[in-house]
Amino acid sequence: MLPTAKTPPKPNLADLTVLCYGATKIGKSTWCSYSDNAIFLSTEPGLNSLEVFQVPIRSWDELLTTCGEIAEGNHEFKTVIIDTVDNAYRMCADYVCRKFKVEHESDLGYGKGFSLTNNEFQRVLNKLAFMPYGLYLVSHSQEVEIETRTGKYNKTVPTLPEKARKIVLGLVDMVLFCDIEAVTGPDNKVVGRRVMRTKPSIYYEAGDRTGRLPDIIDLDYGKFVEAFNATAGGKQAAKEKTT
Repeated sequence: MLPTAKTPPKPNLADLTVLCYGATKIGKSTWCSYSDNAIFLSTEPGLNSLEVFQVPIRSWDELLTTCGEIAEGNHEFKTVIIDTVDNAYRMCADYVCRKFKVEHESDLGYGKGFSLTNNEFQRVLNKLAFMPYGLYLVSHSQEVEIETRTGKYNKTVPTLPEKARKIVLGLVDMVLFCDIEAVTGPDNKVVGRRVMRTKPSIYYEAGDRTGRLPDIIDLDYGKFVEAFNATAGGKQAAKEKTT
């Protein structure tokens, strides 16, 4: 069971686990739709303007069934996108409540219901992450107040409940915050530029375990792949789709 050699870093984006979050309609789903051979597990409407492979997911049972079909491998999909992971978590909570015949997780007492939901949510995400496919999780953004010894400030984070957010943040290779950056246009007027922030900040949640991405990059999948491939060791990643 013990390894005899180190595992190399995964060179392809389609092998990674990514959390992509940001404001509503900023372009998260569109960005994900350009990932390699993508299939959307759509837990909410919102893909009507995109031509994509998608499976509408209305319950945790349907998500489990679909994940089972993906795991069998009789398909050509390479990237699984859960859009949104927030709704998937709510479906997981409903699943636990139905299973134990309670109205709310708190009805089980002593935090048992919440623990069951988090354990089930983490179990399924871990299984998906271990599959030989990329896993992209989509979430919206919200501001929360952070209190420190010296004062308070606002931080932008995914809209997942705190426990679920910690599970996802601990799982993914990249946390990409979709944002609007104010820039000066050719006519000296301030305009908005849609970007992804990839590095940690006290003001928003972001991170890149691969170390390949710049701090800020256009919200453009082609430019994202170009930046990822531009780093050393990215030769195999050059196969990634760039449009």
